[in-house]
Amino acid sequence: MHDRRRFLQTAACAALLGPAGAAQALSAKQAMLKRAIPSTKEQIPVIGLGTADTFNTSPDDAAAMQPLAQVLEAFTKAGGTLIDTAPSYGQAEAVVGALLAREGGKGNPYFLATKIGARGHDAAMAQIRASQKYLGRDKLDLIQIHNLIDTRNQLGLLRDLKQQGVIRYVGITHYLDHAHDELTELVEREKPDFLQINLSVGARNAEKRLLPACQANGVAVLINRPFQDGALFRQVKGRALPGLAADIGCTSWAQIFLKFIIGHPAVTAVIPATSKPKNMADNALAGFGPQPDAAMRDRIAALLA
Repeated sequence: MHDRRRFLQTAACAALLGPAGAAQALSAKQAMLKRAIPSTKEQIPVIGLGTADTFNTSPDDAAAMQPLAQVLEAFTKAGGTLIDTAPSYGQAEAVVGALLAREGGKGNPYFLATKIGARGHDAAMAQIRASQKYLGRDKLDLIQIHNLIDTRNQLGLLRDLKQQGVIRYVGITHYLDHAHDELTELVEREKPDFLQINLSVGARNAEKRLLPACQANGVAVLINRPFQDGALFRQVKGRALPGLAADIGCTSWAQIFLKFIIGHPAVTAVIPATSKPKNMADNALAGFGPQPDAAMRDRIAALLA
């Protein structure tokens, strides 16, 4: 009770500074919540950074890079480390690498996750070599098979690379509900280190079989599309925050939507994408303070029913 009261007092004062000031004030008082990767027990912060669409610009475009550098700064100050990208996200990998190169003097604490979306050994290895080059890392933390492309063959390749020390973790991704049955079977049969899927307050299909399968088989879960590509914000446009927001330390709808996801015990981290520093700071606040239990998650879902 005292910890919750202390958090709410700190949050109330910090909120006067806006999202960026609040994130910095809260991170100075406490660390962002972390969850364990089941296969190793390594812990990672629950709020990551996605880069689809938002980081697809030229690394040589100074004007376009400036806000993205500020996004990374806000993310890092809040205690975030997990950055998710992919070769199919245009120039996002190159942009991430360029931004991280600027951080070189400060060390490199980031957990870098990318993907392969190719068929066959040679095409996949070409993507991996390009990812290493763009991201400035010979050893990548996580490579995921993107959208179930050539899954069987690429699982074998990634496991070989993990054994060789080229990567640390193996994962599989998809972003649509129709893939959940196949993903459930893969989780139960193959037990990858990570699974990346869609889940939101308005799209809960993963809770039926897939998330329980991940819990039962020791698979870490990353969540994409937490705002349903902005649809959730359109649904609550003009609505005041509900009374339950204070109970879970939220000062925005984004935080409510993200805490709804983090509140599921199978979820390891959520990776909202943004190119706006203010939104990044706001998103990061969802990693602090009280998190919703199952009953509160149902109350949040009822708000959008």
